[in-house]
Amino acid sequence: MRRIGIRELRQNASRYIHLVKSGETIKVTERGIPVALLTPLPADRAKTPREQLIAEGKLIPGTQDWSTLLPLPAMPGTESSAEILEELREERL
Repeated sequence: MRRIGIRELRQNASRYIHLVKSGETIKVTERGIPVALLTPLPADRAKTPREQLIAEGKLIPGTQDWSTLLPLPAMPGTESSAEILEELREERL
């Protein structure tokens, strides 16, 4: 197990994070006294919440290409957001 001081960690954080990601555990010391351990996450914890839900079968990812959907039509009798913003700007003047 590698031991490093807080100053060394602060100055080379990305280097040590890379070592931890590759599986190494690092003991962080403050004035020679251990204060923290940098350890890699277990494989199942390294996933995003979405990936974890998919792996557990609690979420089925959609297959729809959302870019093909048409925008919703404006509701009759309502102003567009551009019109509302214009009115608000006019009130300020």
